[in-house]
Amino acid sequence: MKELCKILIVDDEVLVRQGIKHYLVWEQYGFQIIGEASNGREALDLIDELQPHIVITDIVMPVMDGEEFTRIVKQNYPEIEVIVLSSYGEFSYVRSTFQSGVADYILKPKLETQELLQVLQKTARRIPSIAYDEAADDEQVTVDHIIEKLVAGYEMDYDPEMIAIHFPYNSYTLVGIQPQQLRTSGSELTLQQKSSYVSAISGRLAECIESAGVPVSFRPVAADPQLIIFLLNMNSGDENFMTAQIRELAQAQGAEEQQTAWAMGEAFTRIDQLGVVYHQLVKLLEYRFYFPERILMVEAELGEPVSLPGAFNLKQFAEEMRRENFESAFTELGTYVQAMAGNYRATPFELKSFLGNIIFNIITLLGNQDYDVKQLDEEKYDYFREINDAVHVEATVAVLNEFLDRVSLQIQSRSSQNGSANMKMLLEYIEEHYAEPLSLTGLGQHFHFNPSYLSSYFTTHTKEGFSEHLNKIRVEKAAEMLRTDSYSISEISGKVGYSDHSYFTKVFKKWTGLSPSQYRRQHVRG
Repeated sequence: MKELCKILIVDDEVLVRQGIKHYLVWEQYGFQIIGEASNGREALDLIDELQPHIVITDIVMPVMDGEEFTRIVKQNYPEIEVIVLSSYGEFSYVRSTFQSGVADYILKPKLETQELLQVLQKTARRIPSIAYDEAADDEQVTVDHIIEKLVAGYEMDYDPEMIAIHFPYNSYTLVGIQPQQLRTSGSELTLQQKSSYVSAISGRLAECIESAGVPVSFRPVAADPQLIIFLLNMNSGDENFMTAQIRELAQAQGAEEQQTAWAMGEAFTRIDQLGVVYHQLVKLLEYRFYFPERILMVEAELGEPVSLPGAFNLKQFAEEMRRENFESAFTELGTYVQAMAGNYRATPFELKSFLGNIIFNIITLLGNQDYDVKQLDEEKYDYFREINDAVHVEATVAVLNEFLDRVSLQIQSRSSQNGSANMKMLLEYIEEHYAEPLSLTGLGQHFHFNPSYLSSYFTTHTKEGFSEHLNKIRVEKAAEMLRTDSYSISEISGKVGYSDHSYFTKVFKKWTGLSPSQYRRQHVRG
C-alpha cells in the first residue's frame, strides 16, 4: 500500500477546517487529513503525536498566531513543509513566514479545490521521506473517511463489503456527548482533551459490551470538534439493551460531571442515513437545555413540547404597563414564559433573546413613566450576560424572575410614596366633608379613581373600610357636639351626615357603647 502524505490543518475558523477536509476525497490523490487545531499552540502539541508531512496554517489566530507557529515548526521540525493561508491585508506577515522557510501560501478569498490540490501536490513532491504518487488508488479511502463524509451530509460512493467488515450487524445508532466544560464555561476542548474523553468512554463502553456478551461494534466519529460522537452497530433487537447500557454510562459520568449532556439517536439500518441521524442527534443535545435533570436524552422519552399560543403580545403588555396594571402584565408574561420553557423544540437562543428583549422593554417603559430605573439600566447588561451564560432553562427563567422581583420592589417603593400622599389627600377630604353624603362612587369621580380600586386601596392603607372610617369620623364629631353644644340629638345627627336619626343612634352606640342621650348625660358639663 502506498504511503499517504499526511496533512495537519491549523485554523481558528471551524468552517475553514471543515471546508478543506471535505473539498475532496483526499486519499484518492495520495493525501490524508490526520488532524486539525484551532491555534498554533494546539498544533505544536499534536505534531509529535501525528507526525504530519505538511501543515496548512492560518496567519491570524488566538493564543499563538501562524507567524510564530511557523517559525517554531521550521526550527524544531525542518522536514515538515508549511503552507500558509492569508487574507489580502496580511502579506507582511506572509513575507516574514517565507523567511522561516514556508513552502507556499494561498489567499483565503481564492481558496479553491484545484488551487489547493496543486499547491499540495507540488509541496508533496519536495518531501524526500515519501515517494508521493498523486495517482493513489481507491483502496486508500478509509472507513473513517467514508463515515466523516456521510456525517457531513456529502454523497459518498463506498464499497459495501468494506463497511460490512467494520460493521457486520444490521442496526445502527449514534451516541453523542457534550462535555460539561463546553456547557458551563463555554471554552472549547483541546484536541488532547477530546482524545482523553474518547479514550475513557471507549474503554467503559467496551467493558459494558464485553461483560454483557452482546455482539456490538462501535467507533468514534469525527464530526463537530466540540462533541464526542460514537457510531454503534448491533443486531436488530439489541437496541433497548444498548440504550440501557448507555444510560448506565451516562449516570456514571453524571456523578463526576453533572452538566455533561448525553443523547442517543433512533436506530437506523443504512449507513448512508448517517447525515440525517447525526443532525437529529445534535438537536437532541440542544434539547438538554430544557431537561437539566435528564441523564440521557432519547427522543421517544421526551413527550410532546408545549405549544405556544402565538407571538407574545408586546403591544398589550406595554399598554398594561403604561396603565400601571403591573400585576396583570407580569402574570401574562409569566404564563407565556412558562409555555416557552416547555417548548423544547425551540432553540435556547430563542428563549434567551426573548427574555433579554423583555428586560430591555420593561426598563424603557418604566423610565418613560418616570420611575427611577437608573440602577436597573446600569445592571441590564449583567442580566443579559447571566441569561446568555445560563446552561439550562430553569437558570435562564430564574434570571428573569430575579429581575422582576427587583422591578416589583421599585414599583412598591414608588407606590408607597404615592400612596402616602394620596391617602393623606383622601383623609383630609373626608375630614372636611364628612357631613356631606359621601360615597366611594363620588370620591372616585372626584379623585379620578375606579370605585372598586379605591375600596381595596382604602382598606390596604387604613386597615378599615371606607364606611367604617367615615362612621368613625362622624361619631367623633357627634360626640364632640354632644359634650359642648346644646343642639338636639336629631340636629346633631343631621349635622354629622346622617339623615336617619335611628340609624345614627345605632352607629353611635356601636362605636361608643352608649346611646347619644346616655353619652350626653355622662359627659355634659355641670
